[in-house]
Amino acid sequence: MFAEKPTLKGERVTLCPVGPEHVAGLLEAVTDPEVRRLTGSHAPFDAESLRLWYSTRAGQADRLDLAITAGGEYAGEIVLNELDTDNLACNLRIMLGPRAAGKGYGTEAIELVLAHAFGTTPLHRISLGVYAFNERARHVYKKVGFVEEGVERDALLWDGRWHDAVLMSILRPEWQARSGSLA
Repeated sequence: MFAEKPTLKGERVTLCPVGPEHVAGLLEAVTDPEVRRLTGSHAPFDAESLRLWYSTRAGQADRLDLAITAGGEYAGEIVLNELDTDNLACNLRIMLGPRAAGKGYGTEAIELVLAHAFGTTPLHRISLGVYAFNERARHVYKKVGFVEEGVERDALLWDGRWHDAVLMSILRPEWQARSGSLA
């Protein structure tokens, strides 16, 4: 379903297939303490493992990994993964680097990916999980049409404290109603 890796252009951001050329921006993002907290990333990262990871994404037909760029600079990534072809569903995750937060890039990137997913594939449902303390992300997800479905209690142990994860999704008919699309 995701064999084709498109480039999607918006007003402020361009989404393009991730590749080794994006590793420096990814490394900066995943080593930032606030990005690590918001994504719940405990694992250490190094440039070589990230280069290997990004160099293999183009060959994955069951996921879509796109770099978010703004002004030609890496701003983050957005991914459709965990594809369930039987139920026409997948997961969405997004990560913005520290210099890209609060500029509307995430909102635009999500809108572009939703339009691509619901406009070019038979997907019916896109879901995600977000930590309850990440109010900014929850606001953005609601703004673009995601609905809160439930809570995974104590899903993240961070700095000695437990945090819940909020489960959210958007369905094709909800996206169609918001976008005015018949896709």
